[in-house]
Amino acid sequence: MSHDLRNGYRATIGLEIHAQLNTETKLFSRSLNNPEEVEPNVNVSPIDAAHPGTLPALNYQAVKKVIQVGLAIGGNIANYTEWDRKNYFYPDIPKAYQISQYKYPLVTGGSIAGFELTRIHLEEDTGKSMHLNSGQAGREGGYSLVNLNRAGTPLMELVTEPVLHTSQDAVIFAKEFQLLLRFLGVGEANLEKGEMRIEANISVSKTDDFGTKVEVKNLNSFKSVEKAIEYEIDRHIKVNESGGIIIQETRGWDENKEVTFSQRAKEDAHDYRYFPDPDIPKLYVEEVFDLEAMRSELPELPSQRRSILRSDGLSKQQIEFLLSDNSLYDRYNYLKSNLDIVEAKKIANVLTTNLAGLDSSDKEGSIDNISNTNLLDLLDLQQKNELSSSGFDAVLETLYIAPQSDVAAVVDDLGVRQNNDEGAILEIAKQVIKDNADAVDEYKSGKEVAIKYLMGQGMKLSRGSANPQQLQKVIQTLLK
Repeated sequence: MSHDLRNGYRATIGLEIHAQLNTETKLFSRSLNNPEEVEPNVNVSPIDAAHPGTLPALNYQAVKKVIQVGLAIGGNIANYTEWDRKNYFYPDIPKAYQISQYKYPLVTGGSIAGFELTRIHLEEDTGKSMHLNSGQAGREGGYSLVNLNRAGTPLMELVTEPVLHTSQDAVIFAKEFQLLLRFLGVGEANLEKGEMRIEANISVSKTDDFGTKVEVKNLNSFKSVEKAIEYEIDRHIKVNESGGIIIQETRGWDENKEVTFSQRAKEDAHDYRYFPDPDIPKLYVEEVFDLEAMRSELPELPSQRRSILRSDGLSKQQIEFLLSDNSLYDRYNYLKSNLDIVEAKKIANVLTTNLAGLDSSDKEGSIDNISNTNLLDLLDLQQKNELSSSGFDAVLETLYIAPQSDVAAVVDDLGVRQNNDEGAILEIAKQVIKDNADAVDEYKSGKEVAIKYLMGQGMKLSRGSANPQQLQKVIQTLLK
């Protein structure tokens, strides 16, 4: 939430984010809501296609999901709400209007990541157009195709207050919102699939008054959000400094050239000619939903988990990694509750570094092959100094490739059980000192780095089985 000045200008940013809800059916029809459908125009009913005489029927599960989000962010849930017709023509809107909410949104206020919201409302998604040029179409001039599978999908729109001031602020907010949607189970919010679409309103000013606002639409990655906002801030400043005038407009983002481009003049609310939809009954929320029961049923939220993990002493990177994967977070809690003597940071490191490293490698296997019991046994062996770090990794990789229940047997099969026998380690240390007189002389003359060489020779002699801490201690004792 920084207020960075650039050449004396302060940027002000507001976000509008659309997120598809994962209901079984669409917002006003019984057509399947299936974003994975690849065959065009399969999940389309007469209602979705706006056939004359058809009437919409409200999907109350979609309303419930928006209310859940509103409760989670501390927003105000409207008791009375209604749906409006937002009139504009585009080929992928069959009715030539979109059913949305204007004057009476479901949620007002609230905050995410410390940034205040204006509103959250519920509307239907549009269809999807595919524009083919002459080469793609195989004919002169090209043409456009329309896929209505997405038309009528429940779409939640969130609007922030103009309280963000850097591109980093915008990315922090958008990531936290995506995380919240996944925690609540209301939507997957994958940007690359269009399940979450981000638009940024940007202005710059040297005073407390806002500058002229420009909207950049349909940013489909967090990287694009950051780069598009940075580009627009710089563009606004250059135009202002050269004596030019910023035009209120809607712009697109060219990912290849990393520039914005003008699309059309920005519409105002009156351009859409909003009016209440006469076919959808008004909704008195508290007559249908028990808000207190819904509030009590909310799951543990990202902010709550983050606070717990921070109190465990985990690093910021570890915390965010665990928050991004519910299965890893569940593993963390299981291991922490069953391994009181192992510090939480060590457990988190195993999950976020060792397991994650295997999962991102090119090795054939799965982290699902490694059970929580396996991890308990491994950490227990390491805590007892019966397994070195390299041995730990070797066993973990073996389990990753092929699931096995007996960790101790794997340790013995690999020959990585750590040797803690004091007598055996003493003999190894004596042999190392005897065979490496030059390194011994260097160490005694004050070159303490020589101990690393001696340790290496000792570990080689023990075939990696000696307890390294114990071996070093014995060598240093003998050399005093």
